[in-house]
Amino acid sequence: MEIKKVRYYIYLKDVLILSLTAFGGPQVFLAMVIETMVRRRRYLSEKELLELNALCQVLPGPTSTQTISAIGYRIGGPFLAYASLTVWVMPATLLMIGTAVLIDHLQENTPGSLNFAKFIQPMAIGYIIYAAQITIRKMIHTIEAAILMMIAAFIAFFYNSPFIFPAMLLIGGLITTHNYKKQPFIEEDPKIKIEWGNFLLWGGVLVGAALLGHYTGMLPVRLFENFYRNGSLIFGGGQVLVPYLYTEFVEFKQYLSSEEFLTGYAISQSIPGPTFSISSYIGALSMREWGLAGLLIGGFIAAAGIFLPGTFLIFFVVRFWDALKKYRPVRAALEGINAVSCGMLMAAAYLLFEPLENNLFNIAAIIGTYVLLQFSKIPSPLIVVIGVAAGIIYNWVMNSL
Repeated sequence: MEIKKVRYYIYLKDVLILSLTAFGGPQVFLAMVIETMVRRRRYLSEKELLELNALCQVLPGPTSTQTISAIGYRIGGPFLAYASLTVWVMPATLLMIGTAVLIDHLQENTPGSLNFAKFIQPMAIGYIIYAAQITIRKMIHTIEAAILMMIAAFIAFFYNSPFIFPAMLLIGGLITTHNYKKQPFIEEDPKIKIEWGNFLLWGGVLVGAALLGHYTGMLPVRLFENFYRNGSLIFGGGQVLVPYLYTEFVEFKQYLSSEEFLTGYAISQSIPGPTFSISSYIGALSMREWGLAGLLIGGFIAAAGIFLPGTFLIFFVVRFWDALKKYRPVRAALEGINAVSCGMLMAAAYLLFEPLENNLFNIAAIIGTYVLLQFSKIPSPLIVVIGVAAGIIYNWVMNSL
């Protein structure tokens, strides 16, 4: 028992180090996990890790967080999995809540305080375009998928309601199931043993939060339901989350301004850990009217809401995924889901640019950020830091004139 505790402690320390050093997106994250948890610590084999990561990629929710939770589950069961989840998300969550507190303080006490973000607001769109390129290259392989992507982008341009996105994902998956015969045949298991406990937990929390929020009208409960629902429906990682959150919290509910959203998103690209941590920033500012306590409560509620559903689902599916993935219609449906996700990511770039002033400066900042990400070796966080520094200098110069 004592040896197990030491192993758990070492594992959680490794997770904490990852949470503080994992800059650069999911590809860098996976490489760091392979180096730390496979080659150095030998918690599991590389094949096992890649299979877990592949499973997390086809489930809704944050892939990196689900992968960390799944590794913890393999090593020490549910307790270590939830401990892994907490250690992994906490640093980024605290940083983004701190960012929200700072932004709120500046706006309360210094008019025009977001002028320092003059550069990083359009830069955030450059990040979205770069992410869209990488995601499309990875997920779109057929003409049908490309057409689905364009249709999804068109619909998201003009009907950007938070309620239409889940329907689009479902329809996209159903459309491509007819291609199941093109999937390589794998001998199917006639009997799939499914343990429904974690699925019922996921669904129960989803329905319970929705009913409680509807009948009580309490903002913290409604915020938890909003983020829990988004965390249950997002395929494609943190970049795909952006249009959902922007539509719901900026355009639909108007809890944040477009400038605040873009500033928070750009800053979230410069910190380590899960990209879904942008949710903590949005949740905090959504409850700013409650003062500092509201900022803290909103941030932690958003983090719980966005990260828990993916964890429940990975615990549910990991037990029978090896059997389920042999069914060709299941694999075929993923093509449509991924295509719709790419379309919504394309729409996000337009939706985020629309509120900005259409001038040469903003267009140059967007293109410049994309070029740096695509063709230079400058680390992504450093690009954001340069943008913030340039904005501060520009603001100081203009105020001095």
